[in-house]
Amino acid sequence: MWCVSVSNRVAASSESVCPYCGVGCGIRYDADRGSAVGWDGPVNTRGELCPKGAAAWDVVEHDERLTTPLVRVNGRLVEATWDEAFDRIEREFSRVVADHGPDSAFFFASSNCTNEENYLLQKTARALGTNNVDNCARLCHASTVAAMGDRFGAGAMTNSLSDLGEADVFLVTGANPAEQHPVIFRSYLLPALKSGTTMIHVDPRENQTTKAADIHLPVESGFDIPLLNAMAAVIIEEGLVDEAFVAERTTGFEALREHLSGLDIDAEAERAGVDPDDLRAAARAYGEAGRAAVFTGMGMSQHHCGTDNVQALINLPLLTGNVGKAGTGVNPLRGQNNVQGAGDVGALPNVLPGYRPVTDDDARAAVADAWGFEPPALPGLTEVEATHRFGDEVRAAYVFGENPAVTEPNANRVREAFESLDFCVVHDVFPTETTEFADVVLPGSVWAEKSGTVTNTDRQVIRMNRNVAPPGDARADLDILRELAARVAGLDAPATPEGVFEELRRVTPIYAGMSYDGIGAGSQRWPFPEGATEGTAVLHADAFESGSKTAPFRAVEHVDPADPVADGELVLVTGRVLQHFNSGALTRRSGVLMRMRGEDSLQIHPDDAAARGIEEGATVRVENDRGEVTVAAEVTPAVRRGTVFATFHYADPLVNRLTGDALDPVAKIPEYKHSAVRVTVAPVEGGR
Repeated sequence: MWCVSVSNRVAASSESVCPYCGVGCGIRYDADRGSAVGWDGPVNTRGELCPKGAAAWDVVEHDERLTTPLVRVNGRLVEATWDEAFDRIEREFSRVVADHGPDSAFFFASSNCTNEENYLLQKTARALGTNNVDNCARLCHASTVAAMGDRFGAGAMTNSLSDLGEADVFLVTGANPAEQHPVIFRSYLLPALKSGTTMIHVDPRENQTTKAADIHLPVESGFDIPLLNAMAAVIIEEGLVDEAFVAERTTGFEALREHLSGLDIDAEAERAGVDPDDLRAAARAYGEAGRAAVFTGMGMSQHHCGTDNVQALINLPLLTGNVGKAGTGVNPLRGQNNVQGAGDVGALPNVLPGYRPVTDDDARAAVADAWGFEPPALPGLTEVEATHRFGDEVRAAYVFGENPAVTEPNANRVREAFESLDFCVVHDVFPTETTEFADVVLPGSVWAEKSGTVTNTDRQVIRMNRNVAPPGDARADLDILRELAARVAGLDAPATPEGVFEELRRVTPIYAGMSYDGIGAGSQRWPFPEGATEGTAVLHADAFESGSKTAPFRAVEHVDPADPVADGELVLVTGRVLQHFNSGALTRRSGVLMRMRGEDSLQIHPDDAAARGIEEGATVRVENDRGEVTVAAEVTPAVRRGTVFATFHYADPLVNRLTGDALDPVAKIPEYKHSAVRVTVAPVEGGR
């Protein structure tokens, strides 16, 4: 099933970047081994890889690869030529826009494709006359970006991986880097822990990260704000505030102090589901540290109050002066290999390249000087808002390298939404659950078949280089997007990744001082303004990226989860595991990774299992008003009572049938981390 012969497609064994998480590990094809291997990249400096990186070659010549365009005829997808496919795309997009206006089209950009590809796709959308373009950052860290952008002026990691080892304390909240970002954990965090750094882990489960922690706060999902407010109250109560930093670099401290003054710390800890003594110990450790660094992940962001969660978190480093120096800051661990870059280059509905608001007249004028047209002034729809409007305001969609039929919440509703579209194009490398709804399918390229740049989690822009040509009649993604731009928007895009990078550099101020040659086999980090000799590793040292010397405190009130839990129900939390990635469209096609973890399970606490007559390995039914799935039970005390855990990597069970549509009002991110469910032993087939 998994062909490792490279036949005559290999161009060269060239340095590239792993297609999975946001660490940015260097990989390349090794002909002697017939597999991917690490090279001494900017991040994995000893060539180390996690299991997914080591298995990355498995998808390159998999026999299920899409190798020719497909068009739907009489309800069936049939092979077509590229001209036939693009003629239909051009005709249908023209019809939809003529009948319903530019905002009736929506473009899904791809967080695991290059900066150049995403830049060209968002430019195409804007040339068509709409800001309806988004990427899956909306589903993972949109609330983190919103809160950090509001307070600091930039939504990315404040620090570099290389300086974070100087921290005395790591506060890891809503993240599991030991399994989700293993090279960061083993190569950057673990050496610091072995040298004496204290780690506090805030997570409803005990996992591989927890095993290395000194303090575990098993927060009840959806109750991060009481926990963080209580920690802030301890810091103030026990005199751990950095008064000089607060006076010089912040505003609004007295309002925050007043907000927290009447707080019952023990009651708030118990409300959050953690031991008050452990919470106080964690707050003291963080507050007393000479340098303390926060790492945050989707456990914080994927709530309908995700932006408020991160706002409450940001108060801690501001109270203690842990911003603007090595070993400190707030450091989101990004999910896909270019989710940072997709946002940087403007594949978002509310900002242009470089995070300049589409509502900013000067920003639009600056872009218009380079593009020859001015982008629309009104923000577009986010991807979840768009699917809610499929068949009504939105009639046509272009889905590039994403699988929203699996990754978006309330999957049954999403399937109905896709069915209601007038026209849908899916541009991908494998048949997916989303291609089932496509009118045209375009066969693209995987990591080893493309060149360009990606931007990793600590803002390093790294080059990918082609190792092999695409199979059959498949094309490089940039070539496909160039023809799309010409056909639907009349754009004449540069023919090479280097040419596109030069254009995006001119319209993206945070990339302005970079060059393709300057990146070379290393990296360049943003912000890298025009005229600078290098990028900035530690942000906010003298002033915040907002341009202000000060950042405000925010008093944040708890918001109850959107899905109330009735008697007998449990809270479903979704997340990742080491062996798989995102919707699993790639990793479930790796023989190695499927042997490591071939199916999903539902983690459930022994007390909750006993109350329902559930034994280890039993097939259970997990259901709510949105849908149901069946899955094997894993009975374990690693998950807190009242909570169950499953991944979103598998099409069966498709756990996102159970997750809800409630969105954060600021970031429009869904609440994946708190869904009320009923769990019962599944009936045996035949009724016995």
